[in-house]
Amino acid sequence: MSNNPNDLLTNEFQDKPKLPSGLNVLTILTFIGCAIQLFFDAYGYLKARQSFDNIDKLKDQMNSGQMPAWLKSMMGDPDNLVFIITKRYENRLPLLLLSIASVVLCFWGALQMRKLKKQGYPFYLIGELLPFLASFLFIGTISFAGTFFYIGVCFILLFILFYTLQRKYLVD
Repeated sequence: MSNNPNDLLTNEFQDKPKLPSGLNVLTILTFIGCAIQLFFDAYGYLKARQSFDNIDKLKDQMNSGQMPAWLKSMMGDPDNLVFIITKRYENRLPLLLLSIASVVLCFWGALQMRKLKKQGYPFYLIGELLPFLASFLFIGTISFAGTFFYIGVCFILLFILFYTLQRKYLVD
């Protein structure tokens, strides 16, 4: 056996499993998504009062035809939008805290999966599903409608599917 320190380092790194490229890309995208989500959550919290104060103006724009039809269709029914904005304003602090918890869980789960640890997957999954529970508890099922909601659900389901397919590379 060689006592050369370079041989010991080489053997140490050869025994460690390599991060698969698919998992590498997913975790990087998750870290970027966590940063974006954190930014928008903070922005939404800081602008909640302004949105609440401008409800009547927004509703008038939607009803008067000043808003393009495609944008109006994406926003849904004006009365539902008013209800959602009001509930988001009234519950802005618990929604922010649960959203931050969600981002932390997703980040931590992705970080663990990046280390090839299987325990990261449930953390990531809970982090992805927690905002739906928060919306249901503080706003109601009315928040589960609209084009933006469906686009978001598609992204989340794709990431969950891709991470599920990558679980074969994770160890205990």
